[in-house]
Amino acid sequence: MVKQYKLYIDGKWVRSSSSKTFESKNPATEKTLGVFQQGNEKDVDRAVDAAEKALEDWSSTPAPSRGEILFRIKDLLIKKKEELARTETMEMGKVLNESRGEVQEAIDTFEYMAGEGRRLFGYTTTSELKDKMCFTIRRPIGVCGLITPWNFPYALPSWKLSAALICGNTVVLKPSSDTPLCATKLVEILIEAGVPRGVVNLVFGPGESVGARLVKNPKVRAISFTGHRDTGLWITRNAGLKRLGLEMGSKNPIIVMDDADMKLVVDGILWGGYGTTGQRCTSASRIIVANGIKARLEKLLLQRLKRLKLGSGLKENTDIGPLINRRAVEKVHKYTEIGLKEGAKLLYGGKARKGKGYFYEPTLFTNVKPHMTIAQEEIFGPSVAIIPAVNVDNAIKIANDVGYGLSSAIYTKDVNKAFKAIEKLETGITYVNSSTIGSEVHLPFGGVKDTGNGTREAGIKGIDEFSEVKTIYVDYSGKLQKAQRIN
Repeated sequence: MVKQYKLYIDGKWVRSSSSKTFESKNPATEKTLGVFQQGNEKDVDRAVDAAEKALEDWSSTPAPSRGEILFRIKDLLIKKKEELARTETMEMGKVLNESRGEVQEAIDTFEYMAGEGRRLFGYTTTSELKDKMCFTIRRPIGVCGLITPWNFPYALPSWKLSAALICGNTVVLKPSSDTPLCATKLVEILIEAGVPRGVVNLVFGPGESVGARLVKNPKVRAISFTGHRDTGLWITRNAGLKRLGLEMGSKNPIIVMDDADMKLVVDGILWGGYGTTGQRCTSASRIIVANGIKARLEKLLLQRLKRLKLGSGLKENTDIGPLINRRAVEKVHKYTEIGLKEGAKLLYGGKARKGKGYFYEPTLFTNVKPHMTIAQEEIFGPSVAIIPAVNVDNAIKIANDVGYGLSSAIYTKDVNKAFKAIEKLETGITYVNSSTIGSEVHLPFGGVKDTGNGTREAGIKGIDEFSEVKTIYVDYSGKLQKAQRIN
């Protein structure tokens, strides 16, 4: 029998008010992994009320004590790493080694944020008046709504949960309906680690009901969202004066100069373009290459692409797993057809695999012009476009000529070209001689332009996202002192 799973509200596993359920399926086999309660607006309000009720005690708990709970979460993640990784591979589809890497990212994130329990730094400064002290402290924002996608079902909730909790906030987590089992496993670990009743709540359900109510509920003081640009724009228009952290899509470029180490380049393109089946917000979907080495790069890429094996991520010899669902396969193929129609040359792939599972061949286009749809829009699949460039300035111009700006990379041995790219590329992240994938948890993550609203996650910026800064003045002069030299 298929196991049934519930919502987690106010310290209890409960059924939804909607009386509806939905299934989570393995994208490699299409077999059902579990049946889940489908929440609605009423369930969101119950969860928010529980979080609000728990806020006073949790925010009053000393931050080092909150950190001790986060350290226990880290220890449990280590203990259950293999089980969690296998669950993710079955539910999301990425190959097992990548799933293990994602669980490790969650481990590292909770460890980092647990340590912040003994920091949460403010700063001190001088006053313009005698016998007066000035400093800042951090305070929690309140109830936070966390809306997370399916492509990193442990890491992205962990980024948000760990930072929100160490800062003293309470939360309602709405994960993707494509990966509810991973979210359940993560929340079970938080419960086992001792997160108090009502501090963390879990509600599944559609974005248009559950997500929308979380955004509009007046008791929710902050929304942290990772997902599609259009959804982020809707949140911006409807959230009111809530604190917003928005991390949306991208169209990440790898620039390849004619002095680059070609083996390193090919390794980076395969990892950036086809790792996680191209389903990362940092995936490299544009390769902007110097004209003189374009033909050589294509030859080397094709040699490696032809050896890649599609299949279940649980098999050790699998290089590329499935896409998340049937809609994703249809979307990727739609872009293949658009690319051909607009005149791009298909070098490899371009077809869905027949039979069970949501598999799509690793796809490579060349002779792509910068204005083509496949060079402008986020495909979110194993599809890479090669775009020729005249020189480094032309390559940077092409790279910047999109609406997004998350990650970028340049391969070159010329320090002048490298630093020009660092300065001029309009992205929140730039790699030199490495792919567009590989962020570390103690450094800020986020982008510019349509990729987000300027918020950064991870590292100290994660603390900034989930805390208010309060300014304190202490006057011990014993008399009324007026600032700005008012006599």
